[in-house]
Amino acid sequence: MARKSKRAALVLTSEQRTTLKALTTSRTATRREVERAKVMLGYAEGASITELQRLLGFSRATIYRCLDKALAAGVQMGLKDKYHRPYEPEIVEEAKAWVVNIACTKPKDHGLAAELWTISALARFVGEHAEAAGFPRLANAGKSTVWRILDDNDIKPHKIRYYLEKRDPEFDRKMQEVLMVYRDVSLYTEGAVHDARPNPIYTVSVDEKPGVQAIGLTAPDLPPVPGKAVGVGRDYEYVRHGTVSILAGIDLHSGHIFANVEDRHRSIEFIGLLQQLDAHYPQDAIIRVVLDNHSAHISKETMAYLSSRPGRFEYVHTPKHGSWLNLIECAFSKMARTFLRHIRVTSKDDLKQRILKGIAEINASPVVFRWNKFDLGVT
Repeated sequence: MARKSKRAALVLTSEQRTTLKALTTSRTATRREVERAKVMLGYAEGASITELQRLLGFSRATIYRCLDKALAAGVQMGLKDKYHRPYEPEIVEEAKAWVVNIACTKPKDHGLAAELWTISALARFVGEHAEAAGFPRLANAGKSTVWRILDDNDIKPHKIRYYLEKRDPEFDRKMQEVLMVYRDVSLYTEGAVHDARPNPIYTVSVDEKPGVQAIGLTAPDLPPVPGKAVGVGRDYEYVRHGTVSILAGIDLHSGHIFANVEDRHRSIEFIGLLQQLDAHYPQDAIIRVVLDNHSAHISKETMAYLSSRPGRFEYVHTPKHGSWLNLIECAFSKMARTFLRHIRVTSKDDLKQRILKGIAEINASPVVFRWNKFDLGVT
């Protein structure tokens, strides 16, 4: 007859018993967890150490370790390995801090060509300079060691996270002015007048999209073929015909887009867009223009034109480095995602005609862009 263990009984709750039973038949749990679940479940049901050894084929020492941890700290501890450190760490904290410090610099700061570190390049640099820095243990450190040091400090020097620097000391005030205009547009219909505003006001968001490339084909595109080619086939080579700029404005009430496509972006081209706006709206109306601080918008030539039309145009400037506040960017984004996507042309003139045709198609079913979030909380 097996001798009864002097250890205390292992009392399991119904939830713990269900968990252990599920582990004993699990195909995804580790082998050690399955074995320890069987030991604790058998012991809790009254089996002796000898019976568990015979039924499960484990050594008595293995069974004792599992049960002692479960009785001392609970079932979850019985499933896990006890943490132990057989040796003191060979890489001291000062060495790790040195690695992190290097990772927080750029390779070009150390005379290398790269802009950002890769784990391989950082590990190689650490290995080459470790002894001179007084950390000889790092001389043979590999990528995995360097990665663990970086991971412990939540450092990823191979990644870029973009941010927006506030360059305008009056950013908040100018932003609020633009948002007040958008709020006004959402409150009043197109050309609305009242006692405080006897003249109708039309609001237009204006900007430029420069550098649109006129790219041509060197071989004809191949159409999709059922069962053979799922998409359009295109030769990798291409021809550059130059670039054009789209000068555009969008009526924030109707969604209508005004646009000129020009070879250059100077004051004369911008004045041409203003003249298009002037011709479109009623002569007694005020045209409120939301725009950035581009030199063409405030040049001597542009100011001379505006002075020839006193009271006709009203500028509302976005803050410096804050063109994302300009709703015309939504229209440019739509162009980039529709008719400009993968476009190929035979010349710059062909590109201009395609752009104007695409804008005409958008104007056939205009989209009104609204600014809905007014509590930006930018600090």
